[in-house]
Amino acid sequence: MPKKKLPPPPPERKPRADAERNRGRILEVAKEVFTRDGAAASLDDIARRSGVGAGTLYRHFPTRDALIEAVYRSEVEKLAAAEQRFSATMSSLDALRAWMLLFIDHVVGKKLIIPAMDTVAGGSMRLMEGARSLIHTAFITLVERAIASGELRADTDPNDFVRALIGVFHTTALPGWEQSARRLVDILITGSLRTNKL
Repeated sequence: MPKKKLPPPPPERKPRADAERNRGRILEVAKEVFTRDGAAASLDDIARRSGVGAGTLYRHFPTRDALIEAVYRSEVEKLAAAEQRFSATMSSLDALRAWMLLFIDHVVGKKLIIPAMDTVAGGSMRLMEGARSLIHTAFITLVERAIASGELRADTDPNDFVRALIGVFHTTALPGWEQSARRLVDILITGSLRTNKL
């Protein structure tokens, strides 16, 4: 009796790491292109600049809205993750200062991509509301760590830091707001130091 022919092995699937790299590259390029061209940015152009086919882009992000949301979410996640990275390598005060300055950079970037975010269902406010808790948790954690280390006064209220810095961003339409926000970082930290010295 002739031997039954075995079916050919299935084609090897791309490793997950490769898919993650593609996704990360698409998000990085999409941020640049949406910042430059707004919501009118070509998804095919984003795929080409990312070095992937259009099919790969649509597999990760089936719609323009999905891609815009993912770009913003990715930026927020990077900001939140920086809290742990800074805490692991810096003093509590340096980590707090570095993260607050990074937060200002995040707001600058967000301001540039808001025209694209506003085209998503529910607009930019819905996206920002959805990400607020991640940012708030990172911010509070850093302030509490600086209090616990004795570098900030024990009576410091972490929410005062949050309110003060976020309040500045209601003035982003005014010239000089970014420099003002950066100055505020040192004003807040200096005013809350246990020894009241930098």
